[in-house]
Amino acid sequence: MVDSWLLLCTYKNYYKVSKFMKGTGDLFSKICTVDNLRQAHRNAKRGKGWYIEVKMIERDLDKYLKRLQESLLEHTYRTSEYEKFYKKEGAKEREIYKLPYYPDRICQWAVLQVIEPFLLKTMTADTYSAIPKRGIQPIVNKLRGCEKAIRRDGRVIGRKWIPSVLVSDPEGTAYCLKLDVRKYYPTTVHSVLKERFKELFKDEELIWLLDEIVDSISTCPATEENIEILQRLGVPISTILDKNGDAFVEGVGIPIGNYLSQYDGNFNLSPLDHWLKEEKKIKYYYRYMDDMVILGASKEELHELKREIDIYLADNLKQIVKDNWQVFPSKIRGIDFVGYRFFGEYTLLRKTTCKTFKRKMLAISQKRSANMSPTYGEWCSFNSYVGWLKHCDSYSLYQKYVQPNIEYMHEYYLKEVKGNAKIYKGKKYC
Repeated sequence: MVDSWLLLCTYKNYYKVSKFMKGTGDLFSKICTVDNLRQAHRNAKRGKGWYIEVKMIERDLDKYLKRLQESLLEHTYRTSEYEKFYKKEGAKEREIYKLPYYPDRICQWAVLQVIEPFLLKTMTADTYSAIPKRGIQPIVNKLRGCEKAIRRDGRVIGRKWIPSVLVSDPEGTAYCLKLDVRKYYPTTVHSVLKERFKELFKDEELIWLLDEIVDSISTCPATEENIEILQRLGVPISTILDKNGDAFVEGVGIPIGNYLSQYDGNFNLSPLDHWLKEEKKIKYYYRYMDDMVILGASKEELHELKREIDIYLADNLKQIVKDNWQVFPSKIRGIDFVGYRFFGEYTLLRKTTCKTFKRKMLAISQKRSANMSPTYGEWCSFNSYVGWLKHCDSYSLYQKYVQPNIEYMHEYYLKEVKGNAKIYKGKKYC
């Protein structure tokens, strides 16, 4: 009887997987339809309608879309040359790669409009970043509920259930393992990512297009450290590319800036998510792109898990954990993640974010005192920080830095923003 039940469950799972995989067998033709390409153009131009290249395409949209369609159907499409620039985010300076609006950004939108549902089905509920309705806010809500999670977790002493709120070392959430993948985007191995696409999609023409985009550029600098790590992980290094005097390892690294890269990043790490949740049975696990937070009952448990993650990443993804990983008491030190510090009972802004916030608010206060009008950028920044403060314990910060400027900013909104709604695209005061 038990064997029959197991056989039935196995058959049902196989049927579900087979049905899902069968749905991936003819997606390329949907990508190439004029309707899909036209919708891709509408999505790609959002917020960029004033770009010269966008206006040029719209002068004869049907001609350009038809040309793109033909290049896809005839397999003559090739990704254009990338433009590289640098963007500073706090203390970090990132290399950003940009493709032309036509044909590349339209093409990538066309691809993702069709394959996005299949990619999302491979991701767990604890995967965030660059996923619809799963940005910073949902993960903040979950970690702010960490206190509730701690209180739900408890222990059985004798035959009596003791809620964790009554014990000093709550089971399951007392310690935190915080880690991220070393140079995640630049060290993503093309062959690993492409193999994952082949496992998911059974449309050879779609695989051709995805391979073309993935292989269009290699972004891993050919430093001695990178080469030594890749060789240790068993990644064959056949060619070192020379681009404008910079050396890169061929077949390694995806570009930050590609619309498709955001999904590549999440999709490539999704096997790790499933392994942690389904095989290792990790209850409290959160991933924001390659930044990961795992809560556990003891330091020993999390140190052992970290060793297993090292092995899994090396064997399956050919990547390693950045050497600044940490295991620490979650409530004493707080979990520094996605711009906040979570302590269970309360949540604070990240220190660097708080310092920047204070500096900008003081600059706005000085303008108010001098009877000077703020800029549109300052108005946007003000509202952005108000939003950040709403989701943490920030009463004192709000009263000292925000409250004195509320009326000042509202007057600017009524006079400049509301009165010039077409210029500012109808953005409303928060």
